[in-house]
Amino acid sequence: MNRDSEVASLSLAGLIAASGPRYRTATEFVEATLRTAILSGSLGGGTPLRQEDLAEAFGVSRMPVREALRQLEAQALIDFVPHKGAVVTEISASDAADTYAIRLALEPAAFALSIPHLNGEDFTRAADLIAEMDAEPDPSRMGELNRRFHMSLYARAGRPRLLALVEGQLAAFDRYLRFHLAAKGREHMSQDDHRAMLDAARSGDTARAGAVLKSHIGTAAATIDRFFAER
Repeated sequence: MNRDSEVASLSLAGLIAASGPRYRTATEFVEATLRTAILSGSLGGGTPLRQEDLAEAFGVSRMPVREALRQLEAQALIDFVPHKGAVVTEISASDAADTYAIRLALEPAAFALSIPHLNGEDFTRAADLIAEMDAEPDPSRMGELNRRFHMSLYARAGRPRLLALVEGQLAAFDRYLRFHLAAKGREHMSQDDHRAMLDAARSGDTARAGAVLKSHIGTAAATIDRFFAER
């Protein structure tokens, strides 16, 4: 075991001891403790999470560990890497800032081009997706729903290559959104911004729609930046 792994093990041991028997199931205990360790930075990006080691550390069988790791994967907090197993997701303030900057450069242009050509079906689809996000309990689906909502408003831009770039960035953003929700909670999903974007698009108000979208992306970028600064 290298020094980084030793430090991670010591940090995790402290969190396990502090957590105590306050969870209803072993899976909840493992998932909550590992989530705290990852979000606090106690378990750094790239740290391997071996099921047998975790089961021993937590004093549980491997089944609740396996389920907890799957839940953490849905939150974009861990990745399953071929031939390595579960590792803590590599995510950083600079990577997040880069993604938000690209979105800010591309999406307002696509939105402005699309608004004059949006129709009733597009608006209904966007409203349905907002409602679906409000009701969706599974964080692993939030990125997909968010991408579909944004693309429903950009779809009439008439610029296939621009839209391909936008959709690619929204797909990449999925992990940041899930990480964001795990760190800050669902209330930071900015559904009010989504509703305001839809309302402005319905009204044909390109300037207001663009301003809301830029504020929406900027607020999310600032929130995740503060999160990393406070770790």
